[in-house]
Amino acid sequence: MQTDSTNKKPLVYKIGMALIISSFIIWVIPVGIPFLPLSGKLKVISITSCLVLAEITFWIGAIMVGKEVAGKIRKYFNPKNWRRKQVEKHEE
Repeated sequence: MQTDSTNKKPLVYKIGMALIISSFIIWVIPVGIPFLPLSGKLKVISITSCLVLAEITFWIGAIMVGKEVAGKIRKYFNPKNWRRKQVEKHEE
């Protein structure tokens, strides 16, 4: 018989997952920056800052959730693996 406390994830794990999810959101922000009425120099700085911040956020979250979970998430969102999943489904 399991209690409620054994089914709950630790707070560090939840914070790590939130950081990983927010890193993917930060990765999307640079797509819209070129359409903002900003100077070219500010656009370059903004895009670069968003990408660096997204990577830092992802890796801090990865440290918190663990190597295995972070690897699975990274592999799932890697576009190279999307076709492999489709080919495997068609072969079955």
